[in-house]
Amino acid sequence: MKRNIDNAEHYNWGAECDGWILSPRPEMMVIQERMPPATAEKRHYHNVARQFFYVLSGELTMELDGTYHSLPSMSGIEIPPLGRHQARNDSGADVHFLVISSPTTRGDRVDLE
Repeated sequence: MKRNIDNAEHYNWGAECDGWILSPRPEMMVIQERMPPATAEKRHYHNVARQFFYVLSGELTMELDGTYHSLPSMSGIEIPPLGRHQARNDSGADVHFLVISSPTTRGDRVDLE
């Protein structure tokens, strides 16, 4: 089935962020997310899941194990299992990105701080 944000399952997270589940499979989950300016997720890690964040538009800041990475559109970063990370939007515009997780992160997230 063709998927996009118009027909995918939608959820809100954080204060003002959006997520659309494009592929809900247990072996690989694909989510498109939108973060408005000045938003951030809770710093966390996953015991098993490996993730890849790919920026579609805007600029995402990813903190991974204490190092900050600026990710402009059409670039991404891999997060290994146990990698402590936090996605942030430090810019003045929305950022849209894909999060590909293998396997799914459902039940595999440990929040920090």
